[in-house]
Amino acid sequence: MTGLRGSGEAVPGDYVYFKSVVPLHKISIGSKLWRYYDFGPKAVQPLICIPGIAGTADVYYKQIMSLSMKGYRVISIDVPQVWNHHEWVHSFEKFLDSMNIHHVHIYGTSLGGFLAQIFAQQRPRRVKSLVLSNTFLETHKFAAAMPWSPVVNWTPSFLLKRYLLTGIQDGPQEPFIADSVDFVVGQVETLSREDLSSRLMLNVNVASVGSLSLPDCFITVMDTNDYSAVPQQLKDQVNERYPSARRAVLRTGGDFPFLSRPDEVTLYLQLHMRRVGVKPRPDLVQGFTRSGSSGSSNDHKDGNSFDDRPKDDGDRSSGGGDGEMDHSESESPYSNEPTPTSIMLANTMLGTANSAQHVSLLCS
Repeated sequence: MTGLRGSGEAVPGDYVYFKSVVPLHKISIGSKLWRYYDFGPKAVQPLICIPGIAGTADVYYKQIMSLSMKGYRVISIDVPQVWNHHEWVHSFEKFLDSMNIHHVHIYGTSLGGFLAQIFAQQRPRRVKSLVLSNTFLETHKFAAAMPWSPVVNWTPSFLLKRYLLTGIQDGPQEPFIADSVDFVVGQVETLSREDLSSRLMLNVNVASVGSLSLPDCFITVMDTNDYSAVPQQLKDQVNERYPSARRAVLRTGGDFPFLSRPDEVTLYLQLHMRRVGVKPRPDLVQGFTRSGSSGSSNDHKDGNSFDDRPKDDGDRSSGGGDGEMDHSESESPYSNEPTPTSIMLANTMLGTANSAQHVSLLCS
């Protein structure tokens, strides 16, 4: 694939800052190694972020910093080396048990959204809500497009990376989308052959999401309206499966809106968490002030910085660029009318139309 810059590009300044203040954890559970970030008040039910096939725990660093500052707990994970969906459910449940986490809210993008739905189907009591972004309900199309999957374990790493990146749009792009692609390409370069092989197998093992016991009102579907590696037909199936779910529409953002449109994505996640009854605890947030800078997020004009700077338990190099803030209007998740980001932020902080008191009414 040509045109993707990746590891040769400068590392974003806000990512360097993030790595200096948010520790990366590693834990072995059985034969599985889990890499994850866990930041924010432990008294709050966590939002767990599951990346797509090309993502790592690091790709959600902008959401980790912004939401934890507001009083939410965010856990971003690397999908470990699991080779089928049953193994994924079993391994993820053990991970939650090791963290003493009983109930979760999950934000999953692409393959991560599919895995989130599979887990919600198999372990319905543990999943309290879902945010699904550019994802799908079944893997048949991906399996048909990869007839050589039986030999994936013997395929060289560089071929696996090349195949994995073929779905990412190449050529001229808006700068903030190009930067998000660069960052993800840099993360792909850090993955081992076994990481790549297991993720590809999860993407092509023929399976489909069955009926969920989770009511639609506890689901938000967040999609971009421009290019996405997930075919539009598959994204439409998700909308048809959850007709009463909330809709969060991003006019642009590509495959990685959490990097290219971080402020809008963070606002939608915050709206979702408030709507499903998760109360943030900003009073429990420790270790940061309002006098520094947390990168490109403009939620507060004076910025935010962390005072405590723990060292990472692990390290991962990165490439990529820094997604730029978009000041255009964003689609309201509750109507078809565009709502300025500033108004959405005000509504979020006030908690008016989406307060936790309305959850039971929405789902009755």
